[in-house]
Amino acid sequence: MRYRKLARTGVEVSTQCLGTMMFGGFGNPDHDDCVRVINRALDAGVNFVDTADMYSRGESERIVGKAIKDRRDDVVLATKCFNPMSEERNHRGGSRRWIIRAAEDSLRRLDTDHIDLYQVHRLDWNTDLEETLGALSDLVRQGKVRYLGSSSFPADWIVEAQWAARRRGGERFVCEQPQYSIFARSVEEAVLPATLRHDMGVIPWSPLAGGWLTGKYRRDAATPAGARYADDGAMRAFGGVSLSDSPSTPARYDAVEALVAIAEQAGVSLTHLALAFVDSHPAITSTIIGPKTAAQLDDALAGADVVLDRATLDAIDKVVPPGTDVAGTEHFLGSPTLNSANRRRVTG
Repeated sequence: MRYRKLARTGVEVSTQCLGTMMFGGFGNPDHDDCVRVINRALDAGVNFVDTADMYSRGESERIVGKAIKDRRDDVVLATKCFNPMSEERNHRGGSRRWIIRAAEDSLRRLDTDHIDLYQVHRLDWNTDLEETLGALSDLVRQGKVRYLGSSSFPADWIVEAQWAARRRGGERFVCEQPQYSIFARSVEEAVLPATLRHDMGVIPWSPLAGGWLTGKYRRDAATPAGARYADDGAMRAFGGVSLSDSPSTPARYDAVEALVAIAEQAGVSLTHLALAFVDSHPAITSTIIGPKTAAQLDDALAGADVVLDRATLDAIDKVVPPGTDVAGTEHFLGSPTLNSANRRRVTG
């Protein structure tokens, strides 16, 4: 395992970060097994663990807290707030009222007195960013949080957050967590350059594109039962689209076939090709891996030291050009500026 500084913090984190979205009812409901997987990762040299309050409605945080209880000082612990935690309309978002409550709830579930990296899971378009940063800064000054981060912020708002922190004399975001993979490269155009400009760490999520870049989904192969994009999988259960629903499936099959050939030429698995591709960008600090099982963890860890040569990276660029996304990729930005009422002077 290799390690890098998290921006200018002086904290060193492993180049693979253990993501825990799949621990709990959404993925692996066996708490004891999840604890074993977490400790297996820590034993392998991973010292960076990322979770969120909304992962299985707090269940993932409780599992993580149990797993790291006796190793807390050795773990850089990250979690997030923003998404709904109940049907109550104020139990979500980036308001001061909710952030303070959400942080206290996460501390309790994680069974710890501090969070190393506390991240806003999405930009709250309906709350003044300075209010959000003010509440987060207070948590740092209270000693409950060490550092602040954002997740899936547009490039212009990454920059605005830096300036807002400076205007208010508050704590700045030191890290951004965007979606980034061979399938999701649009962040290369503005988001990643913005993080480099402001000396932020970057910990991308979904480097395997929801399993597409493991070779799990192939045109001439049966889809594994229960896989995320299977007809009985999590995407359909949570209102998304499955393989049979999505018009982008043929294009994804084409890309996978081309990438499998590139991986074979490079002498690596498709999984390792995908992880090494993400790690190759100079903005990246640590890549989030999200295993559900020990076998998936071991596969990801085996690729931690893979480095791709220029010819391989150039070949990938021909399949998915820099700064573009494969059809069907969703970055969950939800900008209200695209609503018709905000695009037209005259309505009705």
